[in-house]
Amino acid sequence: MSNYPEYMVAPMRDELVQAGFEQLMTAAAVDQALQRPGTTLLLVNSVCGCAAAGARPGVTAALASGLKFDHLVTVFAGMEKEATQQAREYFEGAMPSSPQAAILKDGQLVHLLQRTDFLGHEPEAIAQTLKAAAAKLAAV
Repeated sequence: MSNYPEYMVAPMRDELVQAGFEQLMTAAAVDQALQRPGTTLLLVNSVCGCAAAGARPGVTAALASGLKFDHLVTVFAGMEKEATQQAREYFEGAMPSSPQAAILKDGQLVHLLQRTDFLGHEPEAIAQTLKAAAAKLAAV
């Protein structure tokens, strides 16, 4: 059961799908996706203002400027609750927040951006933060 009508969240989903993200709708799909080898960017999408003003545009700006991952996946908080809960199991004890952006390598968390990393930050700044975090992948 979801909190929001699908017609309301469809444009928010589409924004990420258009950027190349795969939607994970079940807990099993989350495990399958996050256990793939390579680098994964997982965005916990949300209807909140900081997702609309910061997270989605910041992440898509980073990707548009050349940031690359082997896999791009997303879950939607407040919609696919079991999938979102399962995704957060990979966040190693971090408090749940929405939105969140996790960088994983071979299923292991490398970096996690929380709501506070998006709230009040311009998309360009978020893109730079994400790029800097991804640059650390070489050291992992």
